[in-house]
Amino acid sequence: MTPLKGLTGLSGPQYFLLAGSFLIPLGSFAVLPFMSVLLHERLGMGLGAVGVVLAVASFVQFAGGVVGAVVAERIGLQRTMLLALLIRTAGFAGFVPGLGHPAAAVTALFLVSCGAALYLPANKAYLVHRVADERRPLLLSASGSALNAGIALGPLAAAPFVLSASARLFTAVAVLFAAITVGHALLPVEASDHHPEQPERPKGGVDPQHPPRRRQKPFAGLAVLPFAVTVLSVYVFMFFQHYLALYAVPRTSTEFYGLVLALYAVLLVVAQPLLSDRTARMPYPRALRLGFAALAAGMATLALGHPAALLAGALLVCLGEIVLFLKNDLEALARSPRSPAVVFGHQRLAAGIGAFASGIAGGGGYGLAERSGYPGLFWAAVAVQCALLPPLLIRALRRLRPGPKTDL
Repeated sequence: MTPLKGLTGLSGPQYFLLAGSFLIPLGSFAVLPFMSVLLHERLGMGLGAVGVVLAVASFVQFAGGVVGAVVAERIGLQRTMLLALLIRTAGFAGFVPGLGHPAAAVTALFLVSCGAALYLPANKAYLVHRVADERRPLLLSASGSALNAGIALGPLAAAPFVLSASARLFTAVAVLFAAITVGHALLPVEASDHHPEQPERPKGGVDPQHPPRRRQKPFAGLAVLPFAVTVLSVYVFMFFQHYLALYAVPRTSTEFYGLVLALYAVLLVVAQPLLSDRTARMPYPRALRLGFAALAAGMATLALGHPAALLAGALLVCLGEIVLFLKNDLEALARSPRSPAVVFGHQRLAAGIGAFASGIAGGGGYGLAERSGYPGLFWAAVAVQCALLPPLLIRALRRLRPGPKTDL
């Protein structure tokens, strides 16, 4: 029986959320990848200001996952997703008046980022709510595949319209999000995992068998090792995400670069669910060794600069992404006593820290390599980091938190 057989017995809400995992990034990435062009060329903002706006918006989207997790614990998963989609719908609708006013466009962008921060932890937690541990890897990987398919197709679908018919594009995306919001409003509120048949408390006192649940601090129960490894994984991966275009297009063509991205997306969408069970069963140290080795090999291959090397390097990086990103989330769920929403919020924060650090280090690093006349040195340096930083991180964590030995 193939791993995808596990997708045949899902509930209606789970199928709906998997469909949403495709439609939401499809709509989002019909707009967001073009924000730098719109803000700079259409609205006249300086490149420095555009960079600051995009960096802060990205950090809010990732790091705000911790806030999203806290909100989900307070008001519930379904209500949090609904609130998040209302905010995102308002944000995409706000881009229409934002076409003539930079302040309105920036406000709309931050609304979209805040909505994403609220939505993603609650979405993942709802998807795996009361699901057996052995079924979680396939559900999470299928959701990730749907998300990556939407990310890949969104810019392609929007490219002909984003500058020539911007208002109509933003209106269409806002309508799409409004429809998705209505669908989420029809989802059932998740059942409580805590004492579903708890009797009423005695008047004037507290039932000693079911004491009131104390609210925990946002970072209580943090799974430190998966959190730290996620920071590192995203840090090295985002060099590839941010700078491959600058490196590849002058050495090949925009068409070849588009082909590389398309093959990358196909491999990610197809292989992630197929490998989910194997990734889940793999011991964490082995998964880290395999994932970071694939990233290191991919970055080193990119340094060669030939078209075949660019394609091969990208596919090796894709393998590293498939293993590391899913395994880190599964390990965080297994190690933390907190609810899935809080765990996914922690993981989103880790991704935000990694992406932010990569953005700070990458610009100067790539510029230095380019000025030297050997831009391939940038990828060689990233490959060295993929090989050396994971064991150094494990050693540092072991010194700070003595406990069971964890090696790469």
